[in-house]
Amino acid sequence: MDTSLLARREIEARIVGPLIEAMAREFGRERVLEIVREVIVGLARDTGAALAGAAGGCSLAHFAQSLALWQADDALALEVIESSPEKLSFNVTRCRYAEMYAALGFEDLGGLLSCNRDFALIEGFNPSVRLTRTQTIMEGAPHCDFRFVDESAARGVAQEGNTP
Repeated sequence: MDTSLLARREIEARIVGPLIEAMAREFGRERVLEIVREVIVGLARDTGAALAGAAGGCSLAHFAQSLALWQADDALALEVIESSPEKLSFNVTRCRYAEMYAALGFEDLGGLLSCNRDFALIEGFNPSVRLTRTQTIMEGAPHCDFRFVDESAARGVAQEGNTP
């Protein structure tokens, strides 16, 4: 049986959260968070590239199909605003990831451990896709606003593999 992403993030948080806190006390919070951020971004970029391979392509349509991975276990409630070859726009109206980090007492780390991945993940998935997000539930907003634009699709460039 596969473990959902929500369950994986909880397992990670239960291990990494206390580790980050201990390292921060010993070596300084800012430096430790900077290192964790760099590691998470690198992992997310690699995950994005692997996701494009598993999805069979790197178009926004392929990415839209992969959203089910993040929604498993009712982890996210999405409101799709637009879905076309050039644009994918949706709002996250409920985020159980944010709820889980808060329940564990790591609400201050949730953005670092989860939301921080989003930009690097899409970069790894397709470097021609740009993500704009101005707010997150994790930061206290009523919803997260994800807006993806595939600049190569807008220019009419064919999508093959995960390179523009």
